[in-house]
Amino acid sequence: MNAIHEASTAVLETPNANELILPQGLIGFPDHHRAELLYSPEHLPFVWMRLYGPDTLHFVVIEAGQVVSDYLPEIFGEDAAQLEIADTADALVLNIVTLRGAGARGAVVNLIGPLIVNRRTRVARQRVIANHARYSAQHPLPFKQAPYANARSS
Repeated sequence: MNAIHEASTAVLETPNANELILPQGLIGFPDHHRAELLYSPEHLPFVWMRLYGPDTLHFVVIEAGQVVSDYLPEIFGEDAAQLEIADTADALVLNIVTLRGAGARGAVVNLIGPLIVNRRTRVARQRVIANHARYSAQHPLPFKQAPYANARSS
C-alpha cells in the first residue's frame, strides 16, 4: 500500500489497484496519463485523485450519484466502445469537485464532464455525457452541517 499524509496528519492509503490509466489525460491536462485514487474512510464519499504528469496535481472527486439522487449520466456509444464498457456495471463515474468561496458550503460538482472508468481495465477518459443538457458543470453539492457545529462549549 502507498500512503500520503494530509496536513491534518491523517494517513490516506491506497492499494496499487486504485491506479487509473488516462490515455488522453484530462481536459486541460493532456500530458497527465496516470492517476491514483486516495481515500480515507472518514472523508468518503470524497476521494482524492492524484494526477501524474509533468507535475503532480490533486483533485477531489466523488461518485455524484451518491449525493445527487437524480444523476443518471448517459455516455455515447463511441465512448463506451473505446473504453470497452459493455454494461453499466463495468463503469465507474467520477465527478470533479471544486470548492468556491468558504469551504464546503461553496462546493460544486461537474456533472457534465465526468471521468468514465472501466472498472476491469482501469482505463479512464474524461467525457461530456450524452445527456449533458440535463445537468450543470457547477452543480452545488448538498451541504450537511456537522452535528457538533452548533454545540456550545460549557
